[in-house]
Amino acid sequence: MPLTGQPAPAFSLAGSDGKQHALGDYAGKTVVIYFYPRDNTPGCTKEACGFRDLHRQLFERGVVLLGVSKDSLASHDKFINNFGLPFTLLSDPDATMMAAYGAYGEKVSYGKKTTGVIRSTVVVGPDGTILRHWPKVAKAEQHPAEVLAYLSGQE
Repeated sequence: MPLTGQPAPAFSLAGSDGKQHALGDYAGKTVVIYFYPRDNTPGCTKEACGFRDLHRQLFERGVVLLGVSKDSLASHDKFINNFGLPFTLLSDPDATMMAAYGAYGEKVSYGKKTTGVIRSTVVVGPDGTILRHWPKVAKAEQHPAEVLAYLSGQE
């Protein structure tokens, strides 16, 4: 279910930078939150590296970028170090935040129905409203460029 136009659900999660991150911390800023299944896996690595490569352009637009998965902070640290990721990754081990954003639930993986993380992204506006929601990201490698195009008004 698309979340566009709705208030972004509140959250408070531990980040790879050693701080707690809550939605309220980013009031007045545009926040891109991307949800991904697992650190150091092929699709997730391509997506993270895409966001890494576009990070300067996002930063110059005043955008805060956060990645969220169920992985531990130790796993996030390895992922960040392996690929030089310049943004914070949040740990949501019980998938509470992901469920609130429609990023956790039933999905089809390799032809089988499973329950897990649904690769998706939201753009939260400065007022806390979801401006854009990609409920299912099909091409992880191309998705960061889609997000930048949206933020640049080119979508």
